[in-house]
Amino acid sequence: MPNKKKREADWFSEDILPHETDLRNWLSRRYPTLSDIDDVIQETFFKLLRAYNTGPLVNPRAYLFVTAKNLVMSRFRHQRYEKPNENAPVANMDIVSEMKSPLEETISNDEVSHLVEAIEQLPERCCQVITMRKIYGFSQLEVSRKLGISVNTVQNQTALGVRKVGEYFRKMGYRKVHKQ
Repeated sequence: MPNKKKREADWFSEDILPHETDLRNWLSRRYPTLSDIDDVIQETFFKLLRAYNTGPLVNPRAYLFVTAKNLVMSRFRHQRYEKPNENAPVANMDIVSEMKSPLEETISNDEVSHLVEAIEQLPERCCQVITMRKIYGFSQLEVSRKLGISVNTVQNQTALGVRKVGEYFRKMGYRKVHKQ
């Protein structure tokens, strides 16, 4: 048992913790009205540790971000059923428009699995660029700086990646890729 706990601790410190700052920044940018980012991160870590104990995770970083997003959306969904604070700014109430029905959520989860598969099949540089641009929302300039490549290369790799991911989805039987 001690070896199992050590492996778990090593995996967590090597594959998850290095992404905490990126996750925190992404959550702050994507959900500016979220007041309990620390709670979301801790709950995300807990869920990842539980998932790790059921089997290997193909892409821990992607799983980390998707899990955090799902937790935030769940919190927003629950807030919808609570009585809003009279003093809460009206701008916070438009979050309901981001919520999905259970059917949409199931379809979305299936699409996310296919998206991860499609991105993992891209050449390494293209995979990095697509992940940073389309999954984490980095600008072309941010990707260029982080990867040490030109903005033109980022543009070309993004176009190539989007085309190849679209081809993958068409091969999987999707006729229309949903834009969000």
